Amino acid sequence: MTKKLDWDRLAGDWGEMGGKVRKNWGKLTEEDISQAGGRRDLLLERIRERYGVGEDEAERQLTDWASGQGDAASNRAV
Repeated sequence: MTKKLDWDRLAGDWGEMGGKVRKNWGKLTEEDISQAGGRRDLLLERIRERYGVGEDEAERQLTDWASGQGDAASNRAV
């Protein structure tokens, strides 16, 4: 439940988060990020495609990245 709640917070500010995603995964195109539109499943798919990693590795990378973004998103909400 916490992971979904955190992701919902990130997805709600996708305009800013999309740029941060691009910085972290430079092989993703602007179109990849735009098409994902904050949808975690689509972003995972694009990471897997562009980086040639498996589902578990893409999930690990995204979870690690998102956990580092959660504090920033929480601070903006206050």
